[in-house]
Amino acid sequence: MKSPVQEREVSGRSLVHRIFPLIRNGSIVRFILAASVTSPPPMILPIRAYGDPVLKKVAADIDPDHTGLKELIADMFETMYAANGVGLAAPQVGKSIRLFIVDTHAGAESDDPDAEKAPEDADEEPRLKRVFINPYIVEEEGEEWGFEEGCLSIPNIREEVRRQPRVVLQYQDEQFKEHEEEFEGFAARVIQHEHDHLDGVLFIDHLSALRKRLLNGKLRDISQGRTDAKYKMRFPAAK
Repeated sequence: MKSPVQEREVSGRSLVHRIFPLIRNGSIVRFILAASVTSPPPMILPIRAYGDPVLKKVAADIDPDHTGLKELIADMFETMYAANGVGLAAPQVGKSIRLFIVDTHAGAESDDPDAEKAPEDADEEPRLKRVFINPYIVEEEGEEWGFEEGCLSIPNIREEVRRQPRVVLQYQDEQFKEHEEEFEGFAARVIQHEHDHLDGVLFIDHLSALRKRLLNGKLRDISQGRTDAKYKMRFPAAK
């Protein structure tokens, strides 16, 4: 019967004898390289709450070499779906860059009564699921229409916001190909809402001064973590 020390020595030599031939023929190198390029599974990120300074910053453009962009986009979709949203901007997960994602009909697939849903008259609109990089609204047109908006960074508050029904957007896709495209209806509204985030604007900034003052107590509670949001959040006081 071998001592524990002898056992460890024998095991160590056996492991070396097994690995050394793999190193010589390159198998171990190929294994390491394959493992290094495998993307990790998407993560659910905490959504920054009202009062976080990142939500009031003007976001910066990015280039194709931006570190971790593919993983960030995957994480943002995972986060948005977990929170039953239809759009999410990078500042909402703490990244002050010009990037947002949308999936206009995501809420229709949820049983959660709090899920964000398109208005009934938008049911016939085609589903828009897309990534927008370095987006800029270059034109808005049409008669303003009102709709109760909410925001994942401001849970459990919904207020009517008036916006124009058509927008022209310049943006880049995930391959950084340039686009200029017109959107209308609910898709335009989601884009306008998310685009606002990149300029440091929240939907409550579109309200009258009186209406916003009436919400001050609720907004203070949110910033201090007093909310029953069903998804992961990060509050300014938690820094």
